[in-house]
Amino acid sequence: MRRRLLWAVAGAAVLAGGLIILGPGRPSSGRKAEPPEAGGPAAKAVLPASTEFSAGLARGPLGAKGWSRTEETLYSAWIEALFADADERSSWNALHEVLRDPARNLLHDRLGLGEDDASGPNALVMTPDCADNPYFLRAYFAWKLGLPFGVHETSWGSLETAPHGLRWRIEAPAPSPEKFRRLLASIKNIVHAGNGRTALRADDSDYYPLPLTRKALKPGTIYADPYGHTLTIVRWVPQTAKRPGLLLAVDAQPDGTIGVKRFWKGNFLFTTEAVVGEPGFKAFRPIVLENGRPRLLTNREIAASPDFGDYSLEQEKMTGDAFYAAMEKLINPEPLDAAAAFEDLFRALHEQLIVRVDSVANGEEFMRTHPGTVIPMPSGPAVYQTLGRWEDFATPNRDLRLLIAIDTILGFPDKVAANPAAYDVSGTKTPDELRRGLLVLQDRLAAELSITYRRSDGTPRVLTLEDIFARRDAFEMGYNPNDSVEVRWGAPDGSEELSTARRRAPASQLEKMKALRPWFHKRLRPS
Repeated sequence: MRRRLLWAVAGAAVLAGGLIILGPGRPSSGRKAEPPEAGGPAAKAVLPASTEFSAGLARGPLGAKGWSRTEETLYSAWIEALFADADERSSWNALHEVLRDPARNLLHDRLGLGEDDASGPNALVMTPDCADNPYFLRAYFAWKLGLPFGVHETSWGSLETAPHGLRWRIEAPAPSPEKFRRLLASIKNIVHAGNGRTALRADDSDYYPLPLTRKALKPGTIYADPYGHTLTIVRWVPQTAKRPGLLLAVDAQPDGTIGVKRFWKGNFLFTTEAVVGEPGFKAFRPIVLENGRPRLLTNREIAASPDFGDYSLEQEKMTGDAFYAAMEKLINPEPLDAAAAFEDLFRALHEQLIVRVDSVANGEEFMRTHPGTVIPMPSGPAVYQTLGRWEDFATPNRDLRLLIAIDTILGFPDKVAANPAAYDVSGTKTPDELRRGLLVLQDRLAAELSITYRRSDGTPRVLTLEDIFARRDAFEMGYNPNDSVEVRWGAPDGSEELSTARRRAPASQLEKMKALRPWFHKRLRPS
Protein backbone atom coordinates (compact mmCIF):
# COMPACT_ATOMS: atom_id res chain seq x y z
CA MET A 1 0.00 0.00 0.00
CA ARG A 2 1.33 3.39 -0.93
CA ARG A 3 2.64 5.67 1.73
CA ARG A 4 0.51 8.74 2.35
CA LEU A 5 0.66 11.95 4.27
CA LEU A 6 -1.16 11.96 7.58
CA TRP A 7 -3.77 14.66 7.73
CA ALA A 8 -5.39 16.51 10.60
CA VAL A 9 -7.52 19.62 10.63
CA ALA A 10 -5.47 22.62 11.62
CA GLY A 11 -6.64 24.97 14.35
CA ALA A 12 -7.02 28.68 13.98
CA ALA A 13 -3.50 29.16 15.35
CA VAL A 14 -2.15 27.60 12.16
CA LEU A 15 -4.40 28.87 9.42
CA ALA A 16 -8.16 29.08 9.38
CA GLY A 17 -9.65 26.57 6.97
CA GLY A 18 -6.27 24.96 6.33
CA LEU A 19 -4.76 21.53 6.69
CA ILE A 20 -1.50 20.57 8.32
CA ILE A 21 0.85 17.89 7.06
CA LEU A 22 2.35 16.05 9.99
CA GLY A 23 4.84 14.10 7.96
CA PRO A 24 5.21 10.93 5.94
CA GLY A 25 3.68 7.81 7.40
CA ARG A 26 1.33 4.89 6.93
CA PRO A 27 -2.34 5.51 6.11
CA SER A 28 -4.38 6.24 9.18
CA SER A 29 -6.24 3.35 10.80
CA GLY A 30 -8.92 5.69 12.09
CA ARG A 31 -6.91 7.11 14.97
CA LYS A 32 -6.34 10.83 15.04
CA ALA A 33 -2.74 11.73 14.21
CA GLU A 34 -0.84 13.28 17.08
CA PRO A 35 1.02 16.52 16.31
CA PRO A 36 4.81 16.25 16.29
CA GLU A 37 6.86 17.59 19.14
CA ALA A 38 8.34 21.02 18.70
CA GLY A 39 11.59 20.76 16.82
CA GLY A 40 10.94 17.09 16.06
CA PRO A 41 11.69 15.35 12.79
CA ALA A 42 8.18 15.50 11.33
CA ALA A 43 7.76 18.30 8.81
CA LYS A 44 4.87 20.75 8.87
CA ALA A 45 3.17 22.45 5.96
CA VAL A 46 -0.09 24.33 5.65
CA LEU A 47 -2.20 23.65 2.55
CA PRO A 48 -5.44 25.17 1.28
CA ALA A 49 -8.34 23.07 2.50
CA SER A 50 -9.44 22.33 -1.09
CA THR A 51 -6.20 20.57 -1.90
CA GLU A 52 -5.78 16.81 -1.67
CA PHE A 53 -2.16 15.72 -1.71
CA SER A 54 -0.95 12.16 -1.34
CA ALA A 55 1.49 9.66 -2.71
CA GLY A 56 -1.22 8.49 -5.10
CA LEU A 57 -3.01 10.57 -7.72
CA ALA A 58 -3.69 14.02 -6.26
CA ARG A 59 -6.76 15.97 -7.40
CA GLY A 60 -6.93 19.69 -7.60
CA PRO A 61 -3.95 21.95 -8.35
CA LEU A 62 -2.31 23.99 -5.65
CA GLY A 63 -3.09 27.05 -7.71
CA ALA A 64 -1.52 29.36 -10.24
CA LYS A 65 0.49 31.40 -7.79
CA GLY A 66 4.02 32.03 -6.66
CA TRP A 67 6.10 30.61 -3.84
CA SER A 68 4.95 31.60 -0.35
CA ARG A 69 5.80 30.09 3.02
CA THR A 70 3.13 27.45 2.36
CA GLU A 71 4.80 26.21 -0.81
CA GLU A 72 8.30 26.46 0.67
CA THR A 73 7.31 24.44 3.74
CA LEU A 74 5.62 21.82 1.60
CA TYR A 75 8.74 21.64 -0.58
CA SER A 76 10.82 21.04 2.54
CA ALA A 77 8.44 18.30 3.71
CA TRP A 78 8.57 16.63 0.30
CA ILE A 79 12.39 16.62 0.26
CA GLU A 80 12.50 15.13 3.76
CA ALA A 81 10.01 12.42 2.78
CA LEU A 82 12.08 11.48 -0.28
CA PHE A 83 15.01 10.58 1.96
CA ALA A 84 13.20 9.86 5.23
CA ASP A 85 14.99 6.59 6.01
CA ALA A 86 18.22 7.23 4.12
CA ASP A 87 21.64 7.30 5.74
CA GLU A 88 25.25 7.59 4.59
CA ARG A 89 25.13 4.15 3.02
CA SER A 90 22.21 5.14 0.79
CA SER A 91 22.86 5.68 -2.89
CA TRP A 92 21.00 5.37 -6.18
CA ASN A 93 22.15 5.09 -9.78
CA ALA A 94 20.16 8.18 -10.76
CA LEU A 95 17.73 10.71 -9.30
CA HIS A 96 14.82 9.20 -11.22
CA GLU A 97 15.26 5.97 -9.22
CA VAL A 98 14.32 7.92 -6.08
CA LEU A 99 11.40 9.68 -7.73
CA ARG A 100 9.98 6.49 -9.24
CA ASP A 101 9.56 4.98 -5.78
CA PRO A 102 5.97 5.64 -4.63
CA ALA A 103 6.94 4.81 -1.05
CA ARG A 104 9.27 7.82 -1.10
CA ASN A 105 7.80 10.27 -3.55
CA LEU A 106 4.65 11.93 -2.22
CA LEU A 107 4.09 13.42 -5.69
CA HIS A 108 4.41 10.09 -7.48
CA ASP A 109 2.32 10.16 -10.71
CA ARG A 110 0.45 13.22 -9.45
CA LEU A 111 -0.24 14.34 -13.03
CA GLY A 112 -1.70 10.96 -13.93
CA LEU A 113 0.45 10.73 -17.06
CA GLY A 114 2.64 7.82 -15.99
CA GLU A 115 5.46 10.31 -15.64
CA ASP A 116 7.01 8.33 -12.80
CA ASP A 117 6.38 4.90 -14.31
CA ALA A 118 9.71 3.39 -15.37
CA SER A 119 8.10 1.32 -18.13
CA GLY A 120 5.77 3.98 -19.52
CA PRO A 121 6.27 6.22 -22.56
CA ASN A 122 6.35 9.34 -20.40
CA ALA A 123 9.00 8.05 -17.97
CA LEU A 124 11.49 10.75 -16.99
CA VAL A 125 15.22 10.14 -17.00
CA MET A 126 16.94 12.46 -14.50
CA THR A 127 20.73 12.30 -14.21
CA PRO A 128 21.91 15.66 -12.80
CA ASP A 129 25.40 16.47 -11.63
CA CYS A 130 25.94 18.13 -8.24
CA ALA A 131 25.15 21.68 -9.42
CA ASP A 132 22.06 20.56 -11.35
CA ASN A 133 20.64 18.37 -8.60
CA PRO A 134 18.96 21.10 -6.47
CA TYR A 135 17.47 22.60 -9.64
CA PHE A 136 16.14 19.22 -10.81
CA LEU A 137 14.44 18.69 -7.44
CA ARG A 138 13.01 22.20 -7.39
CA ALA A 139 11.84 22.03 -11.03
CA TYR A 140 10.18 18.64 -10.50
CA PHE A 141 8.27 19.89 -7.47
CA ALA A 142 7.21 23.09 -9.29
CA TRP A 143 6.11 21.08 -12.32
CA LYS A 144 3.95 18.74 -10.26
CA LEU A 145 2.24 21.56 -8.34
CA GLY A 146 1.91 24.14 -11.10
CA LEU A 147 4.40 26.61 -9.61
CA PRO A 148 6.74 28.90 -11.55
CA PHE A 149 10.37 27.87 -11.92
CA GLY A 150 13.30 30.02 -13.00
CA VAL A 151 17.05 29.79 -13.43
CA HIS A 152 19.79 32.33 -14.07
CA GLU A 153 22.37 32.09 -16.75
CA THR A 154 25.38 32.86 -14.56
CA SER A 155 28.97 33.89 -15.13
CA TRP A 156 31.80 31.69 -13.85
CA GLY A 157 33.38 34.50 -11.83
CA SER A 158 36.98 34.98 -10.77
CA LEU A 159 39.01 35.70 -7.65
CA GLU A 160 38.17 39.38 -8.12
CA THR A 161 34.51 39.04 -9.08
CA ALA A 162 31.95 36.55 -7.80
CA PRO A 163 29.76 34.73 -10.31
CA HIS A 164 26.70 36.82 -11.11
CA GLY A 165 23.39 36.39 -12.90
CA LEU A 166 23.32 37.37 -16.56
CA ARG A 167 19.80 36.51 -17.69
CA TRP A 168 16.88 35.00 -15.81
CA ARG A 169 14.88 32.35 -17.61
CA ILE A 170 11.41 31.66 -16.25
CA GLU A 171 9.26 28.63 -17.04
CA ALA A 172 5.48 28.69 -16.80
CA PRO A 173 4.07 25.46 -15.36
CA ALA A 174 2.89 23.00 -18.02
CA PRO A 175 1.88 19.37 -17.44
CA SER A 176 3.55 18.05 -20.61
CA PRO A 177 6.33 15.49 -19.85
CA GLU A 178 8.01 16.40 -23.12
CA LYS A 179 8.18 20.09 -22.15
CA PHE A 180 9.56 19.12 -18.77
CA ARG A 181 12.27 17.01 -20.43
CA ARG A 182 13.28 20.07 -22.44
CA LEU A 183 13.41 22.09 -19.22
CA LEU A 184 15.74 19.52 -17.63
CA ALA A 185 17.97 19.65 -20.70
CA SER A 186 18.07 23.46 -20.43
CA ILE A 187 19.06 23.22 -16.76
CA LYS A 188 21.95 20.93 -17.69
CA ASN A 189 23.10 23.41 -20.31
CA ILE A 190 22.72 26.51 -18.14
CA VAL A 191 23.59 25.59 -14.55
CA HIS A 192 27.18 25.19 -13.36
CA ALA A 193 29.15 25.48 -10.12
CA GLY A 194 29.02 29.28 -10.26
CA ASN A 195 25.24 29.37 -9.73
CA GLY A 196 25.68 28.34 -6.10
CA ARG A 197 28.58 30.70 -5.35
CA THR A 198 27.07 34.04 -6.34
CA ALA A 199 27.73 36.93 -3.94
CA LEU A 200 25.72 36.82 -0.73
CA ARG A 201 24.56 40.40 -1.24
CA ALA A 202 23.51 39.89 -4.89
CA ASP A 203 19.86 40.05 -5.92
CA ASP A 204 20.44 38.67 -9.43
CA SER A 205 20.90 35.11 -8.24
CA ASP A 206 18.89 31.94 -7.76
CA TYR A 207 19.84 31.60 -4.08
CA TYR A 208 20.05 33.83 -1.03
CA PRO A 209 22.16 33.23 2.14
CA LEU A 210 20.71 31.94 5.41
CA PRO A 211 21.56 32.29 9.08
CA LEU A 212 23.15 29.27 10.76
CA THR A 213 20.08 28.16 12.72
CA ARG A 214 18.10 24.94 12.84
CA LYS A 215 14.97 26.80 11.75
CA ALA A 216 16.62 28.24 8.65
CA LEU A 217 18.57 25.16 7.56
CA LYS A 218 15.59 23.00 6.71
CA PRO A 219 15.36 20.21 4.11
CA GLY A 220 15.71 21.70 0.65
CA THR A 221 18.41 24.16 1.75
CA ILE A 222 21.48 23.92 -0.47
CA TYR A 223 25.13 24.05 0.52
CA ALA A 224 27.55 25.48 -2.04
CA ASP A 225 31.14 24.73 -1.10
CA PRO A 226 34.04 27.04 -2.05
CA TYR A 227 35.24 24.77 -4.84
CA GLY A 228 32.07 24.06 -6.76
CA HIS A 229 30.40 21.12 -5.03
CA THR A 230 26.72 21.47 -4.10
CA LEU A 231 24.58 19.46 -1.67
CA THR A 232 20.94 19.62 -0.56
CA ILE A 233 19.92 19.15 3.09
CA VAL A 234 17.47 16.27 3.52
CA ARG A 235 17.08 15.86 7.28
CA TRP A 236 18.40 16.35 10.79
CA VAL A 237 18.98 13.43 13.16
CA PRO A 238 18.80 14.61 16.80
CA GLN A 239 21.68 14.08 19.21
CA THR A 240 21.07 11.43 21.89
CA ALA A 241 22.89 10.51 25.07
CA LYS A 242 24.78 7.80 23.19
CA ARG A 243 25.09 9.09 19.63
CA PRO A 244 26.07 12.41 18.10
CA GLY A 245 23.49 14.21 16.02
CA LEU A 246 23.63 14.26 12.24
CA LEU A 247 22.87 16.68 9.46
CA LEU A 248 22.33 14.71 6.25
CA ALA A 249 22.42 16.00 2.70
CA VAL A 250 22.18 14.52 -0.77
CA ASP A 251 24.49 15.18 -3.69
CA ALA A 252 24.97 13.99 -7.26
CA GLN A 253 28.15 12.86 -8.97
CA PRO A 254 29.23 13.43 -12.59
CA ASP A 255 28.19 9.87 -13.46
CA GLY A 256 24.63 10.65 -12.31
CA THR A 257 24.70 8.66 -9.06
CA ILE A 258 22.91 10.12 -6.03
CA GLY A 259 24.18 9.65 -2.48
CA VAL A 260 23.59 10.81 1.07
CA LYS A 261 26.39 12.57 2.95
CA ARG A 262 26.71 13.72 6.56
CA PHE A 263 27.91 17.16 7.54
CA TRP A 264 31.57 17.15 8.58
CA LYS A 265 34.80 18.62 7.28
CA GLY A 266 35.36 15.65 5.01
CA ASN A 267 32.20 16.42 3.02
CA PHE A 268 31.43 20.11 3.60
CA LEU A 269 34.44 22.27 2.84
CA PHE A 270 34.28 25.89 3.92
CA THR A 271 36.62 28.82 3.46
CA THR A 272 36.07 32.39 2.30
CA GLU A 273 39.72 33.08 1.50
CA ALA A 274 41.15 33.01 -2.04
CA VAL A 275 38.08 31.35 -3.56
CA VAL A 276 35.81 32.21 -6.47
CA GLY A 277 32.50 33.54 -5.21
CA GLU A 278 30.88 33.16 -1.80
CA PRO A 279 30.02 29.70 -0.43
CA GLY A 280 27.64 28.61 2.30
CA PHE A 281 24.13 27.50 3.11
CA LYS A 282 21.52 29.12 0.88
CA ALA A 283 17.84 28.86 -0.03
CA PHE A 284 16.13 29.19 -3.38
CA ARG A 285 15.02 32.76 -3.95
CA PRO A 286 11.19 32.82 -3.92
CA ILE A 287 9.34 33.59 -7.13
CA VAL A 288 6.18 35.64 -6.62
CA LEU A 289 3.47 36.74 -9.03
CA GLU A 290 2.86 40.46 -9.42
CA ASN A 291 -0.06 41.39 -11.66
CA GLY A 292 0.15 37.89 -13.04
CA ARG A 293 3.84 38.19 -13.91
CA PRO A 294 6.57 36.25 -12.07
CA ARG A 295 9.50 37.98 -10.44
CA LEU A 296 12.13 37.17 -7.82
CA LEU A 297 12.07 38.67 -4.33
CA THR A 298 15.08 40.85 -3.53
CA ASN A 299 17.20 40.33 -0.45
CA ARG A 300 15.61 43.36 1.20
CA GLU A 301 12.13 42.01 0.52
CA ILE A 302 13.04 38.57 1.86
CA ALA A 303 14.46 40.09 5.05
CA ALA A 304 11.29 42.15 5.60
CA SER A 305 8.81 39.42 4.61
CA PRO A 306 6.66 37.83 7.32
CA ASP A 307 6.69 34.67 5.16
CA PHE A 308 10.48 34.45 5.08
CA GLY A 309 12.59 36.95 7.04
CA ASP A 310 15.65 34.69 6.94
CA TYR A 311 18.06 36.58 4.69
CA SER A 312 21.37 36.76 6.56
CA LEU A 313 25.00 37.77 6.00
CA GLU A 314 26.23 35.71 8.96
CA GLN A 315 28.41 33.55 6.69
CA GLU A 316 30.01 36.49 4.89
CA LYS A 317 33.80 36.45 5.42
CA MET A 318 33.32 33.87 8.18
CA THR A 319 36.40 31.91 9.20
CA GLY A 320 36.42 28.17 8.79
CA ASP A 321 36.86 27.64 12.52
CA ALA A 322 33.86 29.84 13.33
CA PHE A 323 31.73 28.14 10.69
CA TYR A 324 32.45 24.61 11.88
CA ALA A 325 32.03 25.61 15.54
CA ALA A 326 28.62 27.12 14.79
CA MET A 327 27.49 24.06 12.85
CA GLU A 328 28.77 21.66 15.51
CA LYS A 329 26.69 23.51 18.09
CA LEU A 330 23.58 23.12 15.93
CA ILE A 331 24.14 19.42 15.28
CA ASN A 332 25.19 18.62 18.85
CA PRO A 333 23.77 21.19 21.27
CA GLU A 334 25.07 19.24 24.28
CA PRO A 335 28.75 18.45 24.94
CA LEU A 336 29.80 15.26 23.16
CA ASP A 337 31.40 12.26 24.76
CA ALA A 338 34.91 12.54 23.30
CA ALA A 339 35.30 8.82 22.59
CA ALA A 340 31.85 8.56 20.98
CA ALA A 341 32.57 11.62 18.85
CA PHE A 342 35.89 10.11 17.73
CA GLU A 343 34.21 6.84 16.77
CA ASP A 344 31.62 8.82 14.82
CA LEU A 345 34.38 10.59 12.87
CA PHE A 346 35.89 7.22 12.00
CA ARG A 347 32.51 6.01 10.74
CA ALA A 348 32.20 9.09 8.56
CA LEU A 349 35.66 8.57 7.06
CA HIS A 350 34.93 4.89 6.50
CA GLU A 351 31.75 5.74 4.57
CA GLN A 352 33.68 8.28 2.52
CA LEU A 353 36.26 5.64 1.58
CA ILE A 354 33.55 3.12 0.63
CA VAL A 355 32.11 5.68 -1.79
CA ARG A 356 35.59 6.26 -3.24
CA VAL A 357 35.93 2.50 -3.87
CA ASP A 358 32.92 2.65 -6.18
CA SER A 359 34.04 5.86 -7.85
CA VAL A 360 37.52 4.52 -8.66
CA ALA A 361 36.02 1.21 -9.78
CA ASN A 362 33.77 3.05 -12.24
CA GLY A 363 36.81 4.64 -13.86
CA GLU A 364 38.64 1.31 -13.89
CA GLU A 365 35.69 -0.37 -15.61
CA PHE A 366 35.64 2.31 -18.30
CA MET A 367 39.36 1.91 -18.96
CA ARG A 368 39.01 -1.89 -19.04
CA THR A 369 36.25 -1.74 -21.64
CA HIS A 370 38.08 0.91 -23.70
CA PRO A 371 41.62 -0.50 -23.97
CA GLY A 372 44.24 1.94 -25.18
CA THR A 373 42.17 4.99 -24.21
CA VAL A 374 43.97 7.94 -22.66
CA ILE A 375 41.57 10.39 -21.01
CA PRO A 376 42.80 13.96 -21.65
CA MET A 377 43.83 15.80 -18.49
CA PRO A 378 43.10 19.54 -18.15
CA SER A 379 45.73 21.95 -16.91
CA GLY A 380 45.87 23.93 -13.67
CA PRO A 381 42.61 24.71 -11.85
CA ALA A 382 40.59 23.18 -14.70
CA VAL A 383 41.55 19.78 -13.27
CA TYR A 384 38.80 20.37 -10.70
CA GLN A 385 36.17 21.76 -13.05
CA THR A 386 35.82 20.40 -16.54
CA LEU A 387 33.57 18.22 -18.65
CA GLY A 388 33.74 14.86 -20.37
CA ARG A 389 35.48 11.68 -19.25
CA TRP A 390 37.85 13.49 -16.90
CA GLU A 391 34.93 14.86 -14.91
CA ASP A 392 33.26 11.43 -14.97
CA PHE A 393 36.19 9.39 -13.66
CA ALA A 394 38.87 11.62 -12.09
CA THR A 395 38.63 12.28 -8.35
CA PRO A 396 40.63 15.44 -7.49
CA ASN A 397 37.78 17.07 -5.53
CA ARG A 398 36.89 13.86 -3.73
CA ASP A 399 40.52 13.19 -2.84
CA LEU A 400 41.05 16.73 -1.53
CA ARG A 401 38.05 16.22 0.77
CA LEU A 402 39.46 12.82 1.76
CA LEU A 403 42.79 14.35 2.76
CA ILE A 404 41.02 16.99 4.84
CA ALA A 405 38.96 14.22 6.47
CA ILE A 406 42.09 12.25 7.37
CA ASP A 407 43.65 15.38 8.88
CA THR A 408 40.49 15.89 10.94
CA ILE A 409 40.74 12.37 12.34
CA LEU A 410 44.45 12.54 13.12
CA GLY A 411 44.11 15.95 14.73
CA PHE A 412 41.16 15.08 16.96
CA PRO A 413 43.10 13.86 20.04
CA ASP A 414 45.03 17.14 20.16
CA LYS A 415 41.82 19.10 19.62
CA VAL A 416 40.18 17.48 22.64
CA ALA A 417 43.29 17.91 24.78
CA ALA A 418 43.41 21.60 23.87
CA ASN A 419 39.77 22.21 24.84
CA PRO A 420 38.46 19.42 27.09
CA ALA A 421 35.65 21.64 28.38
CA ALA A 422 33.97 21.34 24.97
CA TYR A 423 33.49 17.61 25.51
CA ASP A 424 31.81 15.39 28.05
CA VAL A 425 34.89 13.73 29.56
CA SER A 426 34.45 11.49 32.56
CA GLY A 427 36.68 11.65 35.64
CA THR A 428 39.43 14.14 36.27
CA LYS A 429 41.82 13.18 33.47
CA THR A 430 44.51 15.63 32.48
CA PRO A 431 44.62 16.82 28.85
CA ASP A 432 47.59 14.54 28.22
CA GLU A 433 45.70 11.54 29.62
CA LEU A 434 42.76 12.37 27.37
CA ARG A 435 45.06 12.55 24.35
CA ARG A 436 46.71 9.23 25.13
CA GLY A 437 43.35 7.52 25.63
CA LEU A 438 42.08 8.78 22.30
CA LEU A 439 45.27 7.68 20.54
CA VAL A 440 44.72 4.17 21.87
CA LEU A 441 41.18 4.29 20.49
CA GLN A 442 42.52 5.63 17.20
CA ASP A 443 44.91 2.69 16.82
CA ARG A 444 42.13 0.20 17.53
CA LEU A 445 39.62 1.72 15.12
CA ALA A 446 42.22 2.17 12.39
CA ALA A 447 43.06 -1.53 12.60
CA GLU A 448 39.43 -2.69 12.73
CA LEU A 449 37.89 -0.67 9.89
CA SER A 450 38.80 -1.52 6.31
CA ILE A 451 37.78 -1.25 2.67
CA THR A 452 38.34 -3.69 -0.19
CA TYR A 453 39.13 -2.80 -3.79
CA ARG A 454 39.67 -5.01 -6.84
CA ARG A 455 43.16 -4.98 -8.30
CA SER A 456 43.80 -4.97 -12.05
CA ASP A 457 43.91 -8.77 -12.12
CA GLY A 458 40.55 -8.99 -10.30
CA THR A 459 41.93 -10.10 -6.94
CA PRO A 460 40.64 -8.31 -3.82
CA ARG A 461 42.93 -6.10 -1.78
CA VAL A 462 41.97 -5.16 1.77
CA LEU A 463 43.20 -1.85 3.16
CA THR A 464 42.66 -0.95 6.79
CA LEU A 465 42.32 2.67 7.79
CA GLU A 466 45.78 2.24 9.30
CA ASP A 467 47.02 1.51 5.76
CA ILE A 468 45.13 4.52 4.42
CA PHE A 469 46.72 6.81 7.03
CA ALA A 470 50.18 5.47 6.24
CA ARG A 471 49.84 6.15 2.50
CA ARG A 472 47.85 9.39 2.69
CA ASP A 473 50.55 11.32 0.85
CA ALA A 474 49.93 9.09 -2.17
CA PHE A 475 46.36 10.41 -2.43
CA GLU A 476 47.86 13.75 -3.44
CA MET A 477 48.60 12.01 -6.76
CA GLY A 478 45.87 9.35 -6.84
CA TYR A 479 43.07 11.02 -8.76
CA ASN A 480 44.03 10.29 -12.40
CA PRO A 481 41.89 7.57 -14.08
CA ASN A 482 44.70 6.87 -16.55
CA ASP A 483 46.61 5.31 -13.64
CA SER A 484 45.86 1.74 -12.64
CA VAL A 485 43.64 1.19 -9.62
CA GLU A 486 46.64 0.09 -7.53
CA VAL A 487 48.31 3.45 -8.10
CA ARG A 488 45.11 5.31 -7.24
CA TRP A 489 44.98 3.47 -3.89
CA GLY A 490 48.59 4.37 -3.12
CA ALA A 491 50.30 0.98 -3.53
CA PRO A 492 53.95 1.50 -2.50
CA ASP A 493 56.70 1.32 -5.13
CA GLY A 494 58.16 -2.17 -5.41
CA SER A 495 55.32 -3.78 -3.44
CA GLU A 496 53.51 -6.97 -4.37
CA GLU A 497 50.31 -4.91 -4.42
CA LEU A 498 51.67 -2.73 -7.21
CA SER A 499 52.88 -5.70 -9.27
CA THR A 500 49.47 -6.18 -10.90
CA ALA A 501 49.22 -2.57 -12.14
CA ARG A 502 48.91 -2.47 -15.94
CA ARG A 503 49.12 1.17 -16.88
CA ARG A 504 50.39 4.58 -15.80
CA ALA A 505 49.33 8.06 -16.74
CA PRO A 506 51.41 9.64 -19.53
CA ALA A 507 54.56 11.46 -18.45
CA SER A 508 53.06 14.80 -19.51
CA GLN A 509 50.13 14.26 -17.15
CA LEU A 510 52.42 13.21 -14.30
CA GLU A 511 54.22 16.53 -14.68
CA LYS A 512 50.91 18.39 -14.42
CA MET A 513 50.06 16.42 -11.30
CA LYS A 514 53.42 17.18 -9.72
CA ALA A 515 52.82 20.87 -10.33
CA LEU A 516 49.48 20.65 -8.52
CA ARG A 517 50.73 18.48 -5.69
CA PRO A 518 51.82 21.36 -3.38
CA TRP A 519 48.21 22.55 -3.39
CA PHE A 520 46.98 19.12 -2.31
CA HIS A 521 49.66 19.06 0.36
CA LYS A 522 48.37 22.38 1.71
CA ARG A 523 44.77 21.08 1.40
CA LEU A 524 43.88 23.92 -0.94
CA ARG A 525 42.78 24.31 -4.53
CA PRO A 526 44.75 26.50 -6.91
CA SER A 527 43.17 29.81 -7.77
